[in-house]
Amino acid sequence: MARYIGPKTKISRMFGEPILGNGKWLNKNSNPPGQHGASRKRKTLGEYALQLKEKQKAKYTYGVLERQFRKTFEEAARRKGVTGENLIRLLEARLDNTIYRLGIAPSRPGARQLVSHKHVTVNGEVVNIPSFQLKPGDIIGLKPSSQGNTGITSATKGKGNRINWLDWNETEMKGTFIAYPERESVPENIKEQLIVELYSK
Repeated sequence: MARYIGPKTKISRMFGEPILGNGKWLNKNSNPPGQHGASRKRKTLGEYALQLKEKQKAKYTYGVLERQFRKTFEEAARRKGVTGENLIRLLEARLDNTIYRLGIAPSRPGARQLVSHKHVTVNGEVVNIPSFQLKPGDIIGLKPSSQGNTGITSATKGKGNRINWLDWNETEMKGTFIAYPERESVPENIKEQLIVELYSK
């Protein structure tokens, strides 16, 4: 199962945003990575560089590597509607991302670990594929044996009530994927149109 295992703070400094981790080092050292920081970089990025940077930001944000990201984009292009918005909807509908949005895990990497270690169920069946695509109406929860694990349940915050495309039941510890989100409801700072332009070259 491929995933990014490199330095997280370096990625956050590259984009100037807490893409991975809490971004606590951004205020202390906000320069891009490298010996000379921003002094050796171009003052203004070209069109291709801006498009590539946006794609990299989306990949690191959702924890997807290049081949899987390309397949997700191709699926978004096949669907009806705006390709960029479809791409964001498909990324948000990933099981690991939904676990993070529901507040069951404090981060996307943490959510990915919960899924791959078989703690998560979808419609009552154990699913250990982080990229599993949810559909409207799917019910996400923890295995009964995992619900008694204080190490897992103590991190549960139940943030789903703040996300309008998810519903979280605190007592049953189950969430419902109500619908694919609208683009304006997704808080991530990603300019998906630049990604579409990059892949359209």
